[in-house]
Amino acid sequence: MSYSELTYEMIGSVCRVMHNRPDQANSESENLLEELDDALERAAKDDAVRVLIIGGVGKHFSAGHDLIGGYETRGDFTPEQHWLWESEHYLGNALRIHDFPKPTIAQVQGACIAGGFMVANMCDLMVASEDAFFSDPVVHSLGAASVEVLVHPWVMGTRKAKEFLYTGQRLGAREAHEWGMVNHVVSRDELESFTLDLANKIAEAPPIGIRMMKRSLNRHMDIQGFRNAVMAHFDTHILSTSTREHLDIADKGMKESMSRAKKVSK
Repeated sequence: MSYSELTYEMIGSVCRVMHNRPDQANSESENLLEELDDALERAAKDDAVRVLIIGGVGKHFSAGHDLIGGYETRGDFTPEQHWLWESEHYLGNALRIHDFPKPTIAQVQGACIAGGFMVANMCDLMVASEDAFFSDPVVHSLGAASVEVLVHPWVMGTRKAKEFLYTGQRLGAREAHEWGMVNHVVSRDELESFTLDLANKIAEAPPIGIRMMKRSLNRHMDIQGFRNAVMAHFDTHILSTSTREHLDIADKGMKESMSRAKKVSK
């Protein structure tokens, strides 16, 4: 299958999948998420793939959800329709990354915001460039309870997750490394080669052995309550996006954003 909003390439035994909407800061459209699901399934079934890298073409990993596109196509959805759509796409996509049977690495540069933060942090490991930054401003900007998948406490600890989400702060790569969320921070010039070298080192492991290792580690998280916590938050998220407070903020913000976008495109 050819993709319009992703790149998919094999580099030896490493598969590299890249968000490819640089003109939209790699925001995650419905089509991009569907292509990512297809790429995940394709790579999972390919025995030649030992490790998967997920990255982004251009300046940013991903600026997050495609809010303008979503507002235009799903702005009049009922809460029930939102629950069904986001169960399949945002929640479903994130869990499919988490459950991918082979090791995964997020290769992050520039913005990694909201939905982009969610995608990157569902990977097993993360390599970030020095200019990478992370943000989930959803509570402040939209009056909603974070993004669909509350992976934050699992990758930075509950105390830091509360600070990160309550303040809507922008977290730099170095600080994210100190918090334990990022494995390695490298220069922008080194990002691609360093991530590929790490992937190749992992790919040297016996393939079935490392798949069993990942399964055991993921089960360890599930025994601690990862999946139950994620599912519980998702319903809270949907409820928070049905409040009058959220709807008023979102309606005003989306109209202003679309108005600015139309002026720029003329």
